[in-house]
Order: sequence, then structure tokens, then C-alpha cells
Amino acid sequence: MKASGATLCGIRPEGFVHVRTAPVLAMLEEQQLTDDAIRDGMMAACVDPTGRRPSVETLFHAYFLTLPGVRFVGHTHPTPVNSILCAQDGQALLKGRIFPDEIVCCGIAPAWIPYTDPGQPLAREIRRRTEAYREEHGLYPRVLLMENHGFIALGDTPQAVESATAMFVKTCRILLGTAALGGPRFLSDENVRRIYTRPDEKYRERGITGRG
Repeated sequence: MKASGATLCGIRPEGFVHVRTAPVLAMLEEQQLTDDAIRDGMMAACVDPTGRRPSVETLFHAYFLTLPGVRFVGHTHPTPVNSILCAQDGQALLKGRIFPDEIVCCGIAPAWIPYTDPGQPLAREIRRRTEAYREEHGLYPRVLLMENHGFIALGDTPQAVESATAMFVKTCRILLGTAALGGPRFLSDENVRRIYTRPDEKYRERGITGRG
């Protein structure tokens, strides 16, 4: 896990911390923890408790890695994505799909996470929203959008996470461009479902994301 305060740009091995999953997941089951309790719990979960402190976002990373098919989690803050996540009408602008590659790489729809205090409250809200997404769609999301915060991509390969991130950055750049031309033209739900299940699109997905 990334160490608290480390920057992703130019990060080296010493910028990461080895963390045991079980004690982190146990923290998710506690009632609301104080900042001090979260800090102490994070350090206690470290393989080397005398080293650097892991990011407080370790909590939701640990949860995601319990989901079927999820072996890699990418959490970033791309400027085009955050330009929309921080906008007044950002959720409305992201409510539909606009082109096939977005669906192939990022799934049938993103999960939306309203702004929540980082740490345990955010991790619990992410878990709640992710499970609600599965109930609605019959599968877990590939991407999650955190209002006023950032972007998460889930995948079974690093390539899947990288392609979802890159494609959603492209999506947001296009959406920002459509704002000057009357707004986006969303694909119909029927078209989205068709693209998501087409055999040729599934074949193309394997080439782009390394899935399957």
C-alpha cells in the first residue's frame, strides 16, 4: 500500500508499505473509530510496525481485494476526471455512456460515491454502495467515482486497471468537450447492454484489458 504522504509521481519501493489484510478488514466492522484509533490500527496492521504509516485509504483497498476477480486496485486523481467530479452537475454529466470503448474498458456503468470523510467512514460507504451496485446490476463495478475526491479502477490484471483509468480519462475529456456543444448525447440503455454483451466486443475487451 502507498505510504501516507508519498506521491505516486516517481514513487520508489520505499514509498510503499506491506500491510496485513485481516486487521484492516476488522477495522471496517468496528463502530465509528476516532482518528487516533485508525492511525494506531493502521500501524498495527503493518508487517513492519516501526516503518512508515500506510494511507488511510488502505481500508477500502483491503475491501476491494476481497471481491471476486479483483486482484488489483488503482486509485488516482486525474485532472479531467476530477474536473467533473468537482463540478456542480458532475453526477448528471456522468450518468450515461457515450462510446463503445468506454463500455468495453470501464463496464456497463460506474458506481457513484457521494463525498464522505476519508478513512473508515469513506470505506464503509464505498462498501455499502458497491454491494448495492451488485444488487442492481448483478455484478460488481469496474470503476467507482468519488465525488470531490477521485477515481478507482478494479481489475484482475494491472492492464485492466490501467486501461480502465486511461479510458475514463478519455471519456471525461470528451464530456468536457461536449459541454461547449450542447452537452453529451448518451447511448440508449439498449445500445449499452448490446455493446456490453456482444461476443466481438468481449473478444476486443480481452485484447485491450487482458481480462479472461
